[in-house]
Amino acid sequence: MNRNAISAGRERLRHFAGSRAVPAVFAVVVSLGLTASPAHAEPATPAPLPSAGCAAPQPRPGTEAVLFSSRGISGVYGRDIPAGPDRPLPVVLDLHGYLEPAFIQYTSTEFGAYGRSHGFVTVTPQLLRPGLPRWDFGPGSADIGYLADLLTEVESTLCVDTRRIYATGLSMGGFTTSSLGCQLADRIAAIAPVAGLADFAWCTPARPMPVIALHGTADPIVAYEGGTGPNARLLPSPDGSGSADPAHRRPNVGGPGPHSVPENATAWARRNGCASEPVEQQVTGDVILSAYPCPAGAEVQLWSVIGGGHLWFGTHSEIFPVALVGADTQSISATTLIWDFFRAHALN
Repeated sequence: MNRNAISAGRERLRHFAGSRAVPAVFAVVVSLGLTASPAHAEPATPAPLPSAGCAAPQPRPGTEAVLFSSRGISGVYGRDIPAGPDRPLPVVLDLHGYLEPAFIQYTSTEFGAYGRSHGFVTVTPQLLRPGLPRWDFGPGSADIGYLADLLTEVESTLCVDTRRIYATGLSMGGFTTSSLGCQLADRIAAIAPVAGLADFAWCTPARPMPVIALHGTADPIVAYEGGTGPNARLLPSPDGSGSADPAHRRPNVGGPGPHSVPENATAWARRNGCASEPVEQQVTGDVILSAYPCPAGAEVQLWSVIGGGHLWFGTHSEIFPVALVGADTQSISATTLIWDFFRAHALN
């Protein structure tokens, strides 16, 4: 696709991003070589690198809630283990968004069930501390340290493939996923932020980090064109008072910064040594894939959902109020796209 076509595609996205209005209604449910990246890459097949846990007795397959504390932080994580051959398994770390406990993330992404049927372990964590569910994703933060220690715990207690550790998350979980891609690039093989691709000035990963990101052009909370959307003001601050939107009251809950989501994707592409202009493809009537020509193993993809809101796309969950988060799409499944991307990438 030439530059004129790429520019035209971006103008279409800008038009759709600016043409959707979402009513201001708030509801929260609280509960526990250079080649263009293809839409579905063939999986890489490096030999597994077994973790220390492969020498230990293995838990039974299935779903379990496990308490875990580290660095003075207490937490709990859902652990889904598939049945099947005795071999080192990939791991997907699935991070909830702001206000949304691990249970909401678990039921939205359905990664636990998907992993049990597709042969990977899913870990869905939540910190147990006062205030609303959230993550501190700053450089060197205690929460990032906790997640690093949690990965060590998983590697020590389960038989997993340390070449195939992945991270994904929604909204603030997406910001945290982006941060993990910067700070734990020596351990995480690929990342997948949904409604939360962030580019940090301090980000210097130890290696090129493969990225697949999904974002709605009409996201009313984390704006596709940068900054916060109109409904961010409806979210409470972390202590439950005031507004999380920095334009109203502080403290705020952070975010991807002033740059647009495509600009953040371009920043990751440049960091990975890719071309700065993506190849764009209309995948469905409401989805455009921007795939950057990248060195092998360093692919960057942005899936833009035209008119899409602030949620896990293709979810069957009914707990996201349209008036707050905007529209979903059933033309793609974020979970399927992300796993297809993950299984094509492994640490060398």
